[in-house]
Amino acid sequence: MSYPQQITETFQRAMSISGSPNAVSTSPTTQSYLAQYSPTFRKQAKALKPFSTGDIKILLLENVNKTAIDIFSQQGYQVEFYKTSLSEEELIEKIGEVHAIGIRSKTRLTEKILKHARNLVVIGCFCIGTNQVDLEYAAKSGIAVFNSPFSNSRSVAELVIAEVITLSRQLGDRSLEMHTGTWNKVSAKCWEIRGKTLGIIGYGHIGAQLSVLAESMGMNVIYYDIHMIMALGNSKQVETLDELLQKADFVTCHVPETPETRNLLAAPQFSAMKDGAYVINASRGTVVDIEALVSAMKSGKIAGAALDVYPNEPSKNGEGLFNDSLNGWASELCSMRNVILTPHIGGSTEEAQSAIGVEVGTFLAKYINEGNSTGAVNFPEVQLRSLNYDQENSVRVLYIHQNVPGVLKTVNNILSNHNIEKQFSDSRGDVAYLMADISDVDLSDIKSLYEQLEQTPFKIATRLLY
Repeated sequence: MSYPQQITETFQRAMSISGSPNAVSTSPTTQSYLAQYSPTFRKQAKALKPFSTGDIKILLLENVNKTAIDIFSQQGYQVEFYKTSLSEEELIEKIGEVHAIGIRSKTRLTEKILKHARNLVVIGCFCIGTNQVDLEYAAKSGIAVFNSPFSNSRSVAELVIAEVITLSRQLGDRSLEMHTGTWNKVSAKCWEIRGKTLGIIGYGHIGAQLSVLAESMGMNVIYYDIHMIMALGNSKQVETLDELLQKADFVTCHVPETPETRNLLAAPQFSAMKDGAYVINASRGTVVDIEALVSAMKSGKIAGAALDVYPNEPSKNGEGLFNDSLNGWASELCSMRNVILTPHIGGSTEEAQSAIGVEVGTFLAKYINEGNSTGAVNFPEVQLRSLNYDQENSVRVLYIHQNVPGVLKTVNNILSNHNIEKQFSDSRGDVAYLMADISDVDLSDIKSLYEQLEQTPFKIATRLLY
């Protein structure tokens, strides 16, 4: 057989398993690859409604994005919306009637306020941080808290990149000079960022994205985190904070507010940094000791700083609110050269706020409608698959209780007279959460279940959805 003929026959066999010239290829690889795109029939999830509760009322503060309002309106919830935060007195008055509240970073939900939240089921923080909420008290009161850990990461990372360039070129000072009619064309102590070292403190969602952006602009990236985290690109994790401070030209903070991160950068840390280094903080206002930062800048140790967050921030927009009565060092900080001050806008882009509205709004709707607590920051994460429309005469039991021995035995004794289709329970600290789907029940059964569960000794909250 000639070599060309061998090639022809081999090709024909590959194209036709049967060997017939008219046969169609039935490659299992092709079929399995395309199968994932084939339409499949899925039973439609059943919309549940709460027992013993009227219309769901939602209070949204601080100009929460319209995407969230749309989600809640589509669910038929009553939405009360404010563009600003409310005073403590106003909040205490409002919170008693609502089942859910949505806030951003200015509203503080303390124990004093939450004590008046007799109907509150869930809190949505339409931001990354949750330190403005008393999470422990909320959990012990049966109130789940959700946030948006991912959606504004890119916006914050881009702001930090812009600040790195702005500081290194002294753009803020040049812009102010031009606005006052001063022409000051200089190059002294103005640098390219290519080849410089960016030190990231906290390599989470924001820190990791920032790492990738910085490397794409030619920067060397090192990071410090209390956990071992896989590096992206060519970035490298260092063992100690001191090592990062000694090596970095730019130091940027991306950590939560905890007792351990309070004044994470203070006088000793500034002393350990390179002469002429830059400091950026877009995380939490208590992370940087700003008085010590001002002193380090006056001495020439620190060449510039960009701050987006502060220990005390105004509760509303307006002129003259960022002053010495709010933070004693405000006027001195504002007088410093090569200092960028922004009003907590790291995540304030149209894209980020829209995505946050969808993410947190969906979390809240799923928890209200289905009891799904996946993603809660203070609460056991429990989820059951949705009930289908063909599952008539069913009820979903949502039972939050103290995490003590014997509770599940008591609850299951109550449920045992019915068919338990599925059940899942989990605990977190002192709080436990049980979900169970019960079939073959009517309204009288549902009422009886509710009354019995409400009388159990370690109950925190009971909801029945049917």
